Amino acid sequence: MAAKDKNWRRLVDDITLNTPKMFDLSGRTALVTGAGSGIGQRIAMGLAQCRADVALLDRRTDDGLTQTADFIAKAGPKSIQIASDVTSGEALAEAVKQTEAELGPLRLALNAAGIANANPCEEMEEDQYQTLMDINMKGVWLSCQAEARAMLAHGHGGSIVNIASMSGVIVNRGLNQVHYNASKAGVIHMSKSMAMEWVDRGIRVNSISPGYTATPMNTRPEMVHQTKEFESQTPMQRMASVNEMVGPAVFLLSDAASYCTGVDLLVVGGFCCW
Repeated sequence: MAAKDKNWRRLVDDITLNTPKMFDLSGRTALVTGAGSGIGQRIAMGLAQCRADVALLDRRTDDGLTQTADFIAKAGPKSIQIASDVTSGEALAEAVKQTEAELGPLRLALNAAGIANANPCEEMEEDQYQTLMDINMKGVWLSCQAEARAMLAHGHGGSIVNIASMSGVIVNRGLNQVHYNASKAGVIHMSKSMAMEWVDRGIRVNSISPGYTATPMNTRPEMVHQTKEFESQTPMQRMASVNEMVGPAVFLLSDAASYCTGVDLLVVGGFCCW
């Protein structure tokens, strides 16, 4: 028994594990699109609480980015605000350049910029369809492209997380949003495809598909009357709070998820089990 105890102690002593350090983002620079409201804003705050410096990008003209920056200042890390449009590759390239000039090499990216609206397919105008697609899918592609170019150039690798939706996996009962559903399905598969393109060059790409979440997007006028129905359809019998998207994002961006790439993480309160 003494020999077995000795061997066991040696085995335990040889284990190297520091779980808190896996989630520590100290010394890393992150870029968050859609950082002025909703899920993007809250994740930007969470990344700062894990010690990352954060570039905050949004096209909003209200005080959303300032609110995010004020929260980060109290947390300690640095942040910069960038007013930019994710549908412009040139603007995104400039945003990444500014981020690296002011905060250091880009290592983390969270792409949350997106819009939602609803209309029956047969009544939808082409402009409504195209505007949403340009922001939700083309915008994610251009964002990832600009971010990955920087990560590949400095050779340190990185981690990218794109915010998709369970609407890219299922069709939401009672919501006429064919364009939105298609855009989010595109984000999921685009993320998987990018993950495989960059897997041997040190860049991980994953997506998060939130379920019904209490964001301004999901409490817009045409959806308010359906909130109770959404809750009743969800096994957990409630909508998610924006705070509940922070942990999954930090996990996927951090070293805790170092063996995860090409993953779409459903954060849906059990919705997609039924």
